[in-house]
Amino acid sequence: MHRALTVAFVVLTASATPAVAQSPAPIERIASPGPDGKPGLILKGVIIPGGYETFYLSGQLADPIDPARKETVEDFGDTRTQTVSTLRKIKALLESKGYSIRDVVKMQAFLAADPKLGKIDFAGFNAGFREFFGSADNPDTVARSTFQVANLVAPQFLVELEVTAVRPAKR
Repeated sequence: MHRALTVAFVVLTASATPAVAQSPAPIERIASPGPDGKPGLILKGVIIPGGYETFYLSGQLADPIDPARKETVEDFGDTRTQTVSTLRKIKALLESKGYSIRDVVKMQAFLAADPKLGKIDFAGFNAGFREFFGSADNPDTVARSTFQVANLVAPQFLVELEVTAVRPAKR
Protein backbone atom coordinates (compact mmCIF):
# COMPACT_ATOMS: atom_id res chain seq x y z
CA MET A 1 0.00 0.00 0.00
CA HIS A 2 1.37 3.37 -1.01
CA ARG A 3 0.55 6.54 0.79
CA ALA A 4 0.71 9.90 -0.82
CA LEU A 5 3.06 12.31 0.85
CA THR A 6 2.48 15.95 0.37
CA VAL A 7 5.32 18.29 1.14
CA ALA A 8 4.89 22.00 1.34
CA PHE A 9 7.75 24.37 0.83
CA VAL A 10 7.63 27.77 2.38
CA VAL A 11 9.92 30.43 1.06
CA LEU A 12 10.88 33.15 3.47
CA THR A 13 12.30 36.34 2.14
CA ALA A 14 14.23 38.88 4.10
CA SER A 15 12.61 42.23 4.36
CA ALA A 16 14.54 45.42 3.91
CA THR A 17 12.85 46.80 7.03
CA PRO A 18 13.37 45.25 10.46
CA ALA A 19 10.44 43.52 12.15
CA VAL A 20 8.49 45.76 14.49
CA ALA A 21 7.50 44.20 17.80
CA GLN A 22 3.76 44.32 18.14
CA SER A 23 2.08 45.00 21.45
CA PRO A 24 -0.26 42.29 22.66
CA ALA A 25 -3.99 42.87 22.53
CA PRO A 26 -5.27 44.97 25.42
CA ILE A 27 -6.40 43.40 28.68
CA GLU A 28 -10.19 43.21 28.92
CA ARG A 29 -11.43 44.41 32.31
CA ILE A 30 -15.08 43.45 32.80
CA ALA A 31 -16.65 46.07 35.05
CA SER A 32 -19.25 45.45 37.72
CA PRO A 33 -21.99 48.05 37.98
CA GLY A 34 -21.85 50.05 41.18
CA PRO A 35 -24.92 51.06 43.17
CA ASP A 36 -24.86 54.52 41.57
CA GLY A 37 -24.69 53.20 37.99
CA LYS A 38 -20.96 53.95 37.73
CA PRO A 39 -18.39 51.14 37.52
CA GLY A 40 -18.13 49.26 40.79
CA LEU A 41 -15.19 48.99 43.16
CA ILE A 42 -14.12 45.59 41.80
CA LEU A 43 -14.31 43.88 38.42
CA LYS A 44 -16.46 40.92 37.44
CA GLY A 45 -13.41 39.47 35.73
CA VAL A 46 -10.38 40.04 33.55
CA ILE A 47 -9.34 38.47 30.25
CA ILE A 48 -5.60 38.37 29.58
CA PRO A 49 -4.78 37.72 25.91
CA GLY A 50 -1.58 36.02 24.78
CA GLY A 51 1.64 37.98 24.90
CA TYR A 52 1.64 38.83 28.63
CA GLU A 53 3.88 37.61 31.42
CA THR A 54 2.44 36.98 34.86
CA PHE A 55 3.78 37.76 38.33
CA TYR A 56 2.11 35.88 41.21
CA LEU A 57 2.80 37.42 44.60
CA SER A 58 2.43 35.30 47.71
CA GLY A 59 0.34 36.59 50.60
CA GLN A 60 1.76 39.79 52.05
CA LEU A 61 1.21 41.20 55.54
CA ALA A 62 1.51 44.70 56.94
CA ASP A 63 4.75 46.10 58.31
CA PRO A 64 4.69 47.41 61.89
CA ILE A 65 4.10 51.13 62.36
CA ASP A 66 7.23 51.28 64.57
CA PRO A 67 9.74 48.56 63.58
CA ALA A 68 10.85 48.31 67.23
CA ARG A 69 7.35 47.18 68.23
CA LYS A 70 5.61 44.26 66.57
CA GLU A 71 3.65 42.37 69.19
CA THR A 72 0.08 43.69 69.14
CA VAL A 73 -2.59 44.82 66.70
CA GLU A 74 -1.88 48.39 67.80
CA ASP A 75 1.73 47.96 66.60
CA PHE A 76 0.40 47.28 63.07
CA GLY A 77 -2.73 49.45 63.08
CA ASP A 78 -6.37 48.93 62.22
CA THR A 79 -7.64 47.23 59.06
CA ARG A 80 -7.33 50.35 56.90
CA THR A 81 -3.78 51.03 58.13
CA GLN A 82 -2.76 47.41 57.56
CA THR A 83 -4.34 47.42 54.09
CA VAL A 84 -2.38 50.53 53.08
CA SER A 85 0.86 49.13 54.56
CA THR A 86 0.39 45.82 52.74
CA LEU A 87 -0.41 47.51 49.42
CA ARG A 88 2.67 49.73 49.77
CA LYS A 89 4.75 46.59 50.28
CA ILE A 90 3.12 44.96 47.23
CA LYS A 91 3.71 48.09 45.15
CA ALA A 92 7.42 48.05 46.08
CA LEU A 93 7.72 44.32 45.24
CA LEU A 94 6.04 44.90 41.88
CA GLU A 95 8.29 47.85 41.07
CA SER A 96 11.41 45.84 42.00
CA LYS A 97 10.54 43.51 39.10
CA GLY A 98 9.52 46.21 36.60
CA TYR A 99 5.76 46.06 37.25
CA SER A 100 3.45 48.73 38.62
CA ILE A 101 0.35 48.66 40.79
CA ARG A 102 -1.63 49.28 37.58
CA ASP A 103 -0.51 45.84 36.37
CA VAL A 104 -2.45 44.08 39.16
CA VAL A 105 -5.46 42.26 37.71
CA LYS A 106 -6.47 39.88 40.53
CA MET A 107 -6.46 40.11 44.32
CA GLN A 108 -7.37 37.73 47.08
CA ALA A 109 -7.91 39.44 50.43
CA PHE A 110 -7.99 37.61 53.74
CA LEU A 111 -9.42 39.63 56.63
CA ALA A 112 -9.46 38.72 60.32
CA ALA A 113 -11.73 40.35 62.89
CA ASP A 114 -10.47 43.52 64.52
CA PRO A 115 -10.54 42.77 68.28
CA LYS A 116 -11.80 46.31 68.96
CA LEU A 117 -14.80 45.78 66.67
CA GLY A 118 -15.40 42.08 67.21
CA LYS A 119 -15.78 41.64 63.44
CA ILE A 120 -13.93 42.36 60.21
CA ASP A 121 -13.71 45.99 59.18
CA PHE A 122 -14.75 45.66 55.54
CA ALA A 123 -15.28 49.43 55.20
CA GLY A 124 -11.75 50.06 56.50
CA PHE A 125 -10.35 47.52 54.05
CA ASN A 126 -12.18 49.14 51.13
CA ALA A 127 -11.00 52.60 52.22
CA GLY A 128 -7.37 51.43 52.07
CA PHE A 129 -8.01 49.59 48.79
CA ARG A 130 -9.42 52.79 47.20
CA GLU A 131 -6.13 54.57 47.82
CA PHE A 132 -4.51 52.25 45.24
CA PHE A 133 -7.33 51.16 42.89
CA GLY A 134 -10.04 53.23 41.25
CA SER A 135 -8.08 56.31 42.34
CA ALA A 136 -6.74 59.37 40.56
CA ASP A 137 -3.27 57.72 40.40
CA ASN A 138 -4.68 54.39 39.23
CA PRO A 139 -8.17 54.50 37.70
CA ASP A 140 -8.06 50.73 37.07
CA THR A 141 -9.40 48.22 39.54
CA VAL A 142 -9.07 44.45 39.87
CA ALA A 143 -10.99 41.20 40.01
CA ARG A 144 -11.10 40.49 43.74
CA SER A 145 -12.22 37.90 46.24
CA THR A 146 -12.43 38.77 49.92
CA PHE A 147 -12.48 36.13 52.63
CA GLN A 148 -13.21 36.43 56.32
CA VAL A 149 -10.82 34.15 58.18
CA ALA A 150 -10.71 33.10 61.83
CA ASN A 151 -7.03 34.05 62.15
CA LEU A 152 -4.01 34.94 60.12
CA VAL A 153 -0.47 33.75 60.92
CA ALA A 154 -0.33 35.82 64.14
CA PRO A 155 -3.00 37.67 66.13
CA GLN A 156 -1.63 41.14 65.33
CA PHE A 157 -2.40 40.73 61.61
CA LEU A 158 -5.83 41.70 60.28
CA VAL A 159 -5.08 41.72 56.52
CA GLU A 160 -3.21 39.41 54.14
CA LEU A 161 -3.24 40.10 50.39
CA GLU A 162 -2.24 37.99 47.39
CA VAL A 163 -2.11 39.59 43.96
CA THR A 164 -1.51 38.61 40.36
CA ALA A 165 -0.01 41.19 38.00
CA VAL A 166 0.50 41.01 34.24
CA ARG A 167 2.43 43.07 31.72
CA PRO A 168 3.37 42.70 28.08
CA ALA A 169 6.07 40.03 27.78
CA LYS A 170 9.58 41.25 27.10
CA ARG A 171 10.72 40.51 23.56
